[in-house]
Amino acid sequence: MKSLLLLVLISICWADHHSDNYTLDHDRVIHIQAENGPRLLVEAEQAKVFSHRGGNVTLPCKFYRDPTALASGTHKIRIKWTKLTSDYLKEVDVFVSMGYHKKTYGGYQGRVFLKGGSDNDASLVITELTLEDYGRYKCEVIEGLEDDTAVVALDLQGVVFPYFPRLGRYNLNFHEAQQACLDQDAVIASFDQLYDAWRSGLDWCNAGWLSDGSVQYPITKPREPCGGQNTVPGVRNYGFWDKDKSRYDVFCFTSNFNGRFYYLIHPTKLTYDEAVQACLSDGAQIAKVGQIFAAWKLLGYDRCDAGWLADGSVRYPISRPRRRCSPTEAAVRFVGFPDKKHKLYGVYCFRAYN
Repeated sequence: MKSLLLLVLISICWADHHSDNYTLDHDRVIHIQAENGPRLLVEAEQAKVFSHRGGNVTLPCKFYRDPTALASGTHKIRIKWTKLTSDYLKEVDVFVSMGYHKKTYGGYQGRVFLKGGSDNDASLVITELTLEDYGRYKCEVIEGLEDDTAVVALDLQGVVFPYFPRLGRYNLNFHEAQQACLDQDAVIASFDQLYDAWRSGLDWCNAGWLSDGSVQYPITKPREPCGGQNTVPGVRNYGFWDKDKSRYDVFCFTSNFNGRFYYLIHPTKLTYDEAVQACLSDGAQIAKVGQIFAAWKLLGYDRCDAGWLADGSVRYPISRPRRRCSPTEAAVRFVGFPDKKHKLYGVYCFRAYN
């Protein structure tokens, strides 16, 4: 009987102690430790959000304050958004707000603002998304001596593709690899993007740089020249190498484009210079490697005609495998880097929408 009475008393005391330590939001209970603990809680309702290049996205973030501090607190709320680098050792400022004072940084200027859906809403809206916007963002809310953070990942719809220049394989240091991707309407891929591509079937036996400075390659069909026939499928990791002296290929990432990708109907086959001029005469430019991969992967573009691209390579996209046109798999087929002056092919053009 004494044990039962003691249990009831403990239950009542616990309930009394916690009855004031919550705020409600959409029927969810957020507990705040009011005594000897944090009086501010920050959370993201989603750990990851998805969009695409050119789109708009909201990075969710809300903060909850101790009800006892609401009446007595006079500190202004400071909201700060930063982007985390791939190694988490550095943060890039994105947006800061305190009362009526707001500041945007770098390439985010004119493209970001707070959603402001409620008094406790710190969500950030990013418009006109770029390939560089991909990554993890930190929402930090500060009130006096109290602060808390939440992290949201922004993922972009797109495609990862391996790339090497006319010079041949294993000819790019890290900095050249970054520029090579930019030249092809892409950015150097992250490990997460390569991993997702591997899960979707990407198999490539040449190692390439990733954005964190590591060198890796994806294998779905283990075989002797690619780590051994008896190994398990996966993303093979060469580790981190000298960014100036080490040379590998690169994995690039691109997303939706705002324009029209097409094969130019022309009465004759063309040299490279003739192909460049033919696209210009049609009100377009010769297409880039990233654009042919985006058209193939995201739009299902299919054409069994080899054509010049801006880097001097010749390729063609097949989304419906068939005899004489990539019979075994959907892929962007690579013909090579032919002689620009003497070899004749068609051409793929790209016309940007204003």
